[in-house]
Amino acid sequence: MLLPWIVAATHVLALGIGLGAVWVRARGLRGPLDQAGLRRVFAADAAWGVAALLWISTGLWRAFGGLEKGTAFYLASHAFHAKMGMLLLILALEIAPAIALVRWRRQAARGETVDTSRAGRYATTSVIQALLVVGMVLAATAMARAMG
Repeated sequence: MLLPWIVAATHVLALGIGLGAVWVRARGLRGPLDQAGLRRVFAADAAWGVAALLWISTGLWRAFGGLEKGTAFYLASHAFHAKMGMLLLILALEIAPAIALVRWRRQAARGETVDTSRAGRYATTSVIQALLVVGMVLAATAMARAMG
């Protein structure tokens, strides 16, 4: 009984950390993107990445690792499918910002000028991702109540 609770709690905490991190990243990308601003963006992005790893690993464990309701319950739920669709959209949207932020980190580490001309676009992407996380929470609570 303890392990399923720990995994579920970690999953929910990762959602909260991820939502906060992607929101802070969005705000940080709006600038100013001086050295201190970039450090804030990089820290928020790192937290978003750690949260995503925790979130995905615990979610897979919960759904397919025999800890809880069983795989059949999840696969039969339309709310679960909606939640996974939103997750896939979040991951697809993350490709461009992830590549850019890795490049920015390298440029900053070498003392080069960082081309942040697309920062506004990545900020908007981050806001969309935050809204999708909220949508996932709504789908998860519907799923937990056998709605959909």
